[in-house]
Amino acid sequence: MTEKITSGQNKKVKQWRALNTKKGRKATQSYLLESWHLVQEAIKAKHELTAIMGTADQLAEHAAELPANVATYELTDSIAQTIGDTGTPQGIFATVPLPKDTVGDPSTAEGVWLFLDYVQDPGNIGTMVRTADAAGLTGVVFGKGTASRFLPKVLRSMQGSQFHIQLVEADLHDWISTFTGRHLPVYGTNLDRDAKSYRDVPQLTAGAIVMGNEGNGMAPDLQQMTTRNLYIPIKGQAESLNVAVAAGVVMFRLVQ
Repeated sequence: MTEKITSGQNKKVKQWRALNTKKGRKATQSYLLESWHLVQEAIKAKHELTAIMGTADQLAEHAAELPANVATYELTDSIAQTIGDTGTPQGIFATVPLPKDTVGDPSTAEGVWLFLDYVQDPGNIGTMVRTADAAGLTGVVFGKGTASRFLPKVLRSMQGSQFHIQLVEADLHDWISTFTGRHLPVYGTNLDRDAKSYRDVPQLTAGAIVMGNEGNGMAPDLQQMTTRNLYIPIKGQAESLNVAVAAGVVMFRLVQ
């Protein structure tokens, strides 16, 4: 049964709008997916949804793929325009519960992971999560100072890869020390006198790659904790690579 909502003052509409803010997400313990692509990816991954909202046209267009056990709300075009974070929303959304466990356990983590240290640009974060997904990594750890994975711009930039791999928020000091304590290599990406070319280290079946802040790189104390820090040789005159590009180069070279 689909409930029609025609008033912008409806309590549910106000709650959905608030999901674009950290306070709103915390209050309802949920976050918002915007666009059919993200909603569809969540459905394909059998991820829990608590509500699907859309204009009559959008709900009709995707009716065959909408799960029957999720509450559905039909919105007017004007209300749909006010819910999302984009300037020109498609007119379809879903609400998803915030995960209860966002920290993860480095002592049992398997496979290769990407660690993000103070990475702040949503586009970079989303690109790296998608690349980690494409390269076959197990998951991504959002370390201190890294933008939240529930920010609307980060969610859109991840393009659904958040439903394919594990994402956790944790202290990278704990994860790095636990990985190295398990004799799993952790490769930083920072130029220092002991750094090696990313081509000169063995490929990984388990371990981690650390990417640092766009402007400052990895935190100095994390640099001291890694198994080895790597660099990407630059043949031209560019000063450096974008962090997401660098992450892609290293991930596809190192992950078996």
